[in-house]
Amino acid sequence: MSPVDQIRDPKSEIRNPFLLAVWSLAARELVRFFRQRSRLVGALGQPILFWVLFGAGLHGSFSPPAWAPRSMTYQEYFFPGVEVMIVLFTAIFSTISIIEDRREGFLQGVLVAPISPLAVVMGKLCGGAALSVIQAGLFLALAPFLGLAMSPVVVLEVILFLALLAFSLTALGFLIAWPLDSTQGFHAIMSIFLLPMWLLSGAIFPAGNSGWLRWVIYVNPLTYGVAGLRRLLYSGESLDAAPGLPAMSVCIAVTLVFCLVCVSISVWLANRRTSRDAR
Repeated sequence: MSPVDQIRDPKSEIRNPFLLAVWSLAARELVRFFRQRSRLVGALGQPILFWVLFGAGLHGSFSPPAWAPRSMTYQEYFFPGVEVMIVLFTAIFSTISIIEDRREGFLQGVLVAPISPLAVVMGKLCGGAALSVIQAGLFLALAPFLGLAMSPVVVLEVILFLALLAFSLTALGFLIAWPLDSTQGFHAIMSIFLLPMWLLSGAIFPAGNSGWLRWVIYVNPLTYGVAGLRRLLYSGESLDAAPGLPAMSVCIAVTLVFCLVCVSISVWLANRRTSRDAR
């Protein structure tokens, strides 16, 4: 049985209308992905290329920050940032379909169906987050080649944290894509907001004592996603808290609050009815 058939035929019948709507919309995102293999290349290929090129180019000039082990290489430092980049790119590709669904009339049909707007939001977010975790998990398999020995418990913790981060970024993409009419507008926002948000998360360079830039990194919610992954990947090391590496409890709390805020705004937007939804 193909992956698409497995998604279409769940083993047990879902009787709850809310869960059925969430499952149907989430499964649709997965079916779309398996039918468009180029999305896997786009979401994984560019981050891996960045990781290889940046790692090779900055290997000799990289100096580990004060909180890091002295033996840390730039590819090790950049690894969590690439994981977050994969999640971000997958969230972008998943939520940009909202604009296409409105253009094709599918979204209008969903909005008039007797289901809660929360089910519409959760279905899109669950599908996008699942794809993000799957692709980030594939890249995670490269960690042992960097000398990052992870126990099954640590792997599970990383996957759970990636799921929280993926849900947050997919919700962020949802609330950006929902009011837009064109994919060009979404790409413009991605270029001036989403990519800088990733660049200023400590993914490429540590916060250090870079003046105002340090404070931008500090207030960026994505900083805590990257830092949380770093702490989990180096769970066997004793890493001190620093401006670019807050405590794990802070990383989880900030990411959770960021997720709840993005999901709440997404549900509020889906509850609104505008003339755009009638097109």
